[in-house]
Amino acid sequence: MTENEKLALLEETMELDEGTLTEKMLLEDIEEYDSMAKLSLIVMMEDEFGVKLDSDTVRGFKTVEDILKKMED
Repeated sequence: MTENEKLALLEETMELDEGTLTEKMLLEDIEEYDSMAKLSLIVMMEDEFGVKLDSDTVRGFKTVEDILKKMED
């Protein structure tokens, strides 16, 4: 999966418009990155990538790039 495809998947998960996210964006600056988006992220990561996230890992994400890197685990 390409970086653009991963970004598009994250945008879909967070219900953002296409092309909204960049790798360097701080998650705290994304209004839609709320508790529901975090839960959706946990489900999406397991369904799409087989990566199990716990709440400590999700709290540790600071940038979009952090999430993209975890998709590669």
